[in-house]
Formats: sequence, structure tokens, C-alpha cells
Amino acid sequence: MTANDTSGLTLYELAGADPELRFSPYCWRVRMALAHKGVEVEHVPVRFTEKEKIAFSGQRLVPVLRDGDRIVTDSWRIALHLEERFPEPSLFGDPATIPLTQFVSAWADTTAMYLLKVILLDIYNALDESDREYFRSSREKRFGVRLEAFVADKEMHLAGFQKALQPLRAILTDRDFVAGDTPTYADYCAFGMFMWARGVSNTLLIPPDDPLFAWHEHLLDAFDGLARKAPRHR
Repeated sequence: MTANDTSGLTLYELAGADPELRFSPYCWRVRMALAHKGVEVEHVPVRFTEKEKIAFSGQRLVPVLRDGDRIVTDSWRIALHLEERFPEPSLFGDPATIPLTQFVSAWADTTAMYLLKVILLDIYNALDESDREYFRSSREKRFGVRLEAFVADKEMHLAGFQKALQPLRAILTDRDFVAGDTPTYADYCAFGMFMWARGVSNTLLIPPDDPLFAWHEHLLDAFDGLARKAPRHR
């Protein structure tokens, strides 16, 4: 297969009040992976209360990739599918690094929970009115407290997030990207967290003196500024 053979490729992504606002960290992993592969795809916004748009997938979560007759869900499985479908350029650099990249993916999933305690209310404020009641009730049921209480000690939660970033910070102190000189899917797994916050919040996560700053700037500018140009909630 070639990167030009993309007929029928459609990505369903979480959207805010502005349908162009795409803030899901998992959808951003896939967005960056598709750009890495040089694959063009149709993007379909899906709000929290528009589950009918992805009912064909047999589940209720985004991202969902429709590739012709094949339906692929979950950002990790989508990445593996893209690697098989469009082998070059590789998302992983070497097949041997795939298990290690999955570890980075799991680390990013865990670390994102620290960030959620910083931006949860920002997410709520970026949603369409039709989504807000669902989001509030479902998250308050999940966490057992009001949204406002969940993010009440923002400075403490932000400090916890910064501490959780230490493994990534240590790696990027002496290299440009997680695996070396060029970005791979491991970078996109971590970067998705920052695009989650960038889309909905004005909270400063990476000051210029942070070892992560240059890495983050490089990824914002990658693929003709795909991430930097993405709409943000104000």
C-alpha cells in the first residue's frame, strides 16, 4: 500500500462547542500518527452526546478509524493498523521498539490523570451546551465530587503533574525526541497530553527553561504546524 491509497479513510474525533476544536489526547495521538505517515483522512467531529455517529463501531469511545470496510478503535490499535497499512515511514523506527512504545503509552495514560485534575473544569467550559449536563453528571458520578471540588487545589495538582513528567524530562535532557533524533509514536503518546490541555486551557505547563520546552515546540511545528495551528478554546 502507498500513502496515497487512502480512499475511505475517516477519523471520528471528540469535539468541543466549536466543532473544529479537537482536544482528546488519544485523538491527537492518531492525528500525529496520520501526519507522520503522510496520510490524508476525513475528520468527523463527535461530541459527547453524539454517540450515534460512532454506533457502527460497536462501542462508544473515540477515536474511531474507518478504513474502507475495516473499523479500528482505540488509539494504540489504530497506530498498529496504520503501521501495517502504511509501512513507511515507520511510526516506531524498529519493530523491536513496539513493546517499549506501548509502555510509554501506558505511562502517558497514567500521567494524564494528574493533568485531568488541573484541566477538568476547562474541558467542561469548552463543551457545547448540549454536552455539559452529560459531562458534569458522568464525571461527578465517576469521581464522587463536584467538578469544582475535583480541581479545587489546582497548584497542588499542577505540581503533581510536573513531578509525574520527570521520566520524560530526564530522557529529553540529552536528546531531541524520546527515541533519538526523530519523533516516533512514543513522542505522540506523550504529546497528546499537552494538546489536550492546549486545546481547552490557558494553564502554563511548560516554561521556556523546562527541558521539555524545545521538544514541545518541535512537535507543535511538525507537519507544517499541524498542532500549533489547531483551534483552541478561549
